[in-house]
Amino acid sequence: MNLILLGAPGAGKGTLAKDLTKIFGIPQISTGDMLREAVAAGTELGKKVKDIMDSGALVPDDLVNAIVREKLARPECRNGFIFDGYPRTKSQAEALENLLKEDGKKIDAVILLDVPKEIVVKRLTNRRICPHCGRIYNLITMPPSKEGICDSCGSKLIMRDDDKEDVVTHRYEVYLEQTAPLIEFYKQREILFTITVQNGDEDVTQMVLNVLKKVRK
Repeated sequence: MNLILLGAPGAGKGTLAKDLTKIFGIPQISTGDMLREAVAAGTELGKKVKDIMDSGALVPDDLVNAIVREKLARPECRNGFIFDGYPRTKSQAEALENLLKEDGKKIDAVILLDVPKEIVVKRLTNRRICPHCGRIYNLITMPPSKEGICDSCGSKLIMRDDDKEDVVTHRYEVYLEQTAPLIEFYKQREILFTITVQNGDEDVTQMVLNVLKKVRK
């Protein structure tokens, strides 16, 4: 199954993708994670995108599409994949569609997580990450046992630059401007399914599985 998860930063795409990866045995493809890995490794691509990512703006389509093409060519994507955070623009969506057509593939379903702005801001500004092992915490819903310290490895937790409130607000505005038009793009292809989150504690994974049962019939 080939899936796309749409939604604002902080909507819960990453958490949902991890759940679906375990259930279906197909890889999660997060261009955000791949770009951050490039930044951490100090690669040429990483140097190009670091300033862009820190400001909350979108990385140019040509750079992101190149990463995606390389990823889809790997053996682990042969039986399906879950895109988390890609495509972000109509141009990226068209590039992905053309890329898949080359291999005789298509997107089976696009899941839109419709989450209010106030929930998104609250989630991201309270997110903390372990720079050593990558474990993610939320100071409200899933805090570490010891304040500021990772339970798994004892490293000091950090707040990502793009999780600061002013950047989060900017990211949300960028999403509305550039990514929201994808909703109409996939509506026209009749593969868009909207999951509405009202208070943040819904069982989103089960809601999505109920939708995918219909898609797989």
